[in-house]
Amino acid sequence: MKRGFLAALLAAFGAVQAAIPVAPPRGAGEGDGPYPQLILRGVTVINGTGTPAYGPADVVIEGNHIANVVAVGNPGAPIDPKRRPALRAGGREIDLSGQYVMPGIIDMHGHIGGDEQGVPAEYVYKLWLGHGITSVREPGCGNGIDFCVSESKRSERNAIVAPRIFPYAFFGMGRDTPMTTPEEGRAWVREMHRRGALGLKCFGYRPDILEAALDEMKKLGMRGTCHHAQLDVARVNVLTTARWGLTSMEHWYGLPEALFDGRTVQDYPAAYNYNNEHDRFSQAGRLWAQAAQPGSEKYEAVIKELLALDFTIDPTFTIYQASRDLMRARRADWHDAYTLPALWDYFTPNRDNHGSFFFDWGTEEEIAWRDNYRRWMAFVNDYKNRGGRVTVGSDSGYIYKVYGFGTIEELELLREAGFHPLEVIRAATLNGAQALGAADRIGSIEPGKLADLVVVADNPLANFKVLYGTGHLRLGADGAVHRTPGVALTIKDGIVYDAARLRADVRRLVAEDKARRGITQLKQPGVS
Repeated sequence: MKRGFLAALLAAFGAVQAAIPVAPPRGAGEGDGPYPQLILRGVTVINGTGTPAYGPADVVIEGNHIANVVAVGNPGAPIDPKRRPALRAGGREIDLSGQYVMPGIIDMHGHIGGDEQGVPAEYVYKLWLGHGITSVREPGCGNGIDFCVSESKRSERNAIVAPRIFPYAFFGMGRDTPMTTPEEGRAWVREMHRRGALGLKCFGYRPDILEAALDEMKKLGMRGTCHHAQLDVARVNVLTTARWGLTSMEHWYGLPEALFDGRTVQDYPAAYNYNNEHDRFSQAGRLWAQAAQPGSEKYEAVIKELLALDFTIDPTFTIYQASRDLMRARRADWHDAYTLPALWDYFTPNRDNHGSFFFDWGTEEEIAWRDNYRRWMAFVNDYKNRGGRVTVGSDSGYIYKVYGFGTIEELELLREAGFHPLEVIRAATLNGAQALGAADRIGSIEPGKLADLVVVADNPLANFKVLYGTGHLRLGADGAVHRTPGVALTIKDGIVYDAARLRADVRRLVAEDKARRGITQLKQPGVS
């Protein structure tokens, strides 16, 4: 996938791309259904629209669609059986009294991993589904566009155990040489569209070529996202691409630059070298302090124009958590059982691996990043409060972030940014569906939509930690510490998956890989 950021950009032009093996076919017993009728009995519904939770309710699913959601009583009172939808012959019902159901989570920045990380697709998919993630936008398709589109189609047929995959092609991928004319940019977009890409993902490019490509993207009804990398952001920032028709952005790159007032470029030190990722990320943590302040004329002009353009922000706060607290990210509960040794090796400080930039990461870097987060989060929360669309993405597979776990952490970080828990759920569900142009099919629990649902025993609105695959620690009445069970069921396309079993499959994959390598535990960096 990525061997240093600049190397990734250059490699994208190669005609031959290394791809990981495709996911194995869905085996016997991997998911039950879909059923002619399936009724989830007695749940509390969080429907994803911002509506407060309500229940008990019965959710009726027919085939792969939600047929009805019926309130059947009041909390603490007996349910009148006459109010309940009837179970038809051949149908199935699951008693989920007291449990919570929400729409399947949509991760808007989900890479399927790559050869360099050493992670198989099965590992990634099962971690996603095991955390209630039923749809993923793959921004870049680093394993090749044909791989990505093929896996998307296999998932659509439920031939594999995987979320829905929305493939976005990395701008310029598959070419032997860079594009040098606007028409070449247009032709590339048409070719990716022909091969099944639903959108494009860029890091920046020569302005006239990128503008032409985005115009062609709009004509074909495609969507786009961009990580506005420092190599091109001096010429093309978020406001520039949004005006040209880009529909969303990743991270924050290009946004502070659009907010510059009194400067035109980032305050780079004289010795800064972009290919040195310690330079890149340590200085990135000082970028928001260089942007116009909230309430200023420049700030107001930028935020109002982005709102008018209906632009989507996918902040992916989670991927930079290690920048403000390296030890916390490196020591996360889930690494021992869920992080493959090859992925752990990829995370370890290394000058060649993208995101493994902790060569000498100290107090000053972390403090700068904490301030960066404060300012960044304030902008995102303000954007949401004014009606802007904010979504959930993780970019896991880098910087100590493990698939699935990183997505749930993003929910916690949106809460930290000031979102109400219901706004967080909406960002993770309906907002993502809208940004993908799929809100007529997914994103909320409403009749007529596809049956993509998450069932969890504990209330996620009170504590998003209950969605982690490792659960949440709680002192019980017996005086002992217990872990909550995590997501119980993930329903995708009407197929019911035992989320605990999916996570057990991942733990088995990790244990087997450790056994092959002759190791019993992951070694912390610097420990012999």
